[in-house]
Amino acid sequence: MKKTNKAIVLLNMGGARSKDELKMFLTNMFNDENILTVNPFLRKLIAFFIVNSRLNSAWKNYEEIGNESPINKLTEELVSKVNNKIDEYKTYQVMRYTPPFAPDVIKQMKEDGIEEVILLPLYPQYSTTTTKSSLEDFQRYAKDTFKTRIIEPFYKNELFNKCIIKEIVKNVETPSEYNLIFSAHGLPQNIVDAGDPYEKQMIEHVDILSNMLKEKGVDFKSISLAYQSKVGPLKWLEPSLDDALLDFKDDNVLIYPIAFIVDNSETDFELSIEYEEIAEEIGINEYKICKCVNASDEFIEAIEDIIK
Repeated sequence: MKKTNKAIVLLNMGGARSKDELKMFLTNMFNDENILTVNPFLRKLIAFFIVNSRLNSAWKNYEEIGNESPINKLTEELVSKVNNKIDEYKTYQVMRYTPPFAPDVIKQMKEDGIEEVILLPLYPQYSTTTTKSSLEDFQRYAKDTFKTRIIEPFYKNELFNKCIIKEIVKNVETPSEYNLIFSAHGLPQNIVDAGDPYEKQMIEHVDILSNMLKEKGVDFKSISLAYQSKVGPLKWLEPSLDDALLDFKDDNVLIYPIAFIVDNSETDFELSIEYEEIAEEIGINEYKICKCVNASDEFIEAIEDIIK
């Protein structure tokens, strides 16, 4: 075992490994006060209704990607590679809605003699629904146990963005024949209107990446930002990916999932299966999806840089 009293904790939402875990994921997510900003009693009722109405259809989606979210094995690989690469720290993962949960990991960290912690939320852009929720969850159970440093949103980090550019470039031989869409997980408009910086940071991130591509001489037909995963009757951030794809009938599209670090059900099912079917119905000529940075060697180097 690595002898150190310092730790890096990677924070993310989690993903189901079974139908029972999918129910757990949905129950925990819709009971999160950062997701449903209503009083606790009403939130519990809404969560119960959503989980019971959506569980079976949601599980059918998981069955199409092998009965498990890819986020679990990919995050385990990421933890292992960071552990091997960064000697000064022992690396752990904490998921928000499925195991490993904060109380269990914190207990293990205490047993391992950890005293200093770097919290690294695996969300490049800040949102109350992701970053704030994961940080609050860890700190609720850790209290004053560790000396803690929190890593700020890292969407401006050059090494991280080079990882993204590398993935984009390797997916197309002739960029000028493709329209690049950065697809981000959507948010209800009222959350953004209440002060969530997610949309502003997302637009800024797309500008940074667009400039980096231009500097490399990589010229796409067009570069745009769209939002996926809208549910319910509320107004969400626009344009939706569904609407954005309508502009590219008889054309080629490359999608990069800009809101995610690790591939999950929303990249492997939603983008790669659901939206591909929409693209076929529209008449898009070629529809391609990039992978997230995942546990690439370049991203491990970026993590070293980010935590400095």
